[in-house]
Amino acid sequence: MTTASNAHSTDNGIVTVESAHSGAETVGRLQALVKERGLMLFTCVDFSGDAERAGLTLPFSQLVVFGNPKAGTPLMQYAPTAALDLPLKVLVWDDDSGHTWLSFNSVEYLRQRHGLPEELMKPVSGVIALVNAAALSP
Repeated sequence: MTTASNAHSTDNGIVTVESAHSGAETVGRLQALVKERGLMLFTCVDFSGDAERAGLTLPFSQLVVFGNPKAGTPLMQYAPTAALDLPLKVLVWDDDSGHTWLSFNSVEYLRQRHGLPEELMKPVSGVIALVNAAALSP
């Protein structure tokens, strides 16, 4: 099992964490955690479901979009381009072997990409804890 603290990260700012649960269960866990923590769940984009409706196949793939205006607004006030990456997004997806993964932009990537000061990043850094909680057992 991988946690965000030792997850696979690429030089493009994407952090990927393996889930101990199925894709659907991971999405459900993540959405429940978002709501429990008082965050706004904006939407969940069902890429694999949309592909199926179009007559195509895609392994499980859903994008959970969530955030908190109190955390995101200061980032956008400082750098309007931060809105390109906000609200926060976590992609829950299955690989060809049926393993479920969660991928998201690292907080450091967002900070560097938009030239944001480190002190503004603390409120959005909770994405790491959310991903770990959704991915880990039980």
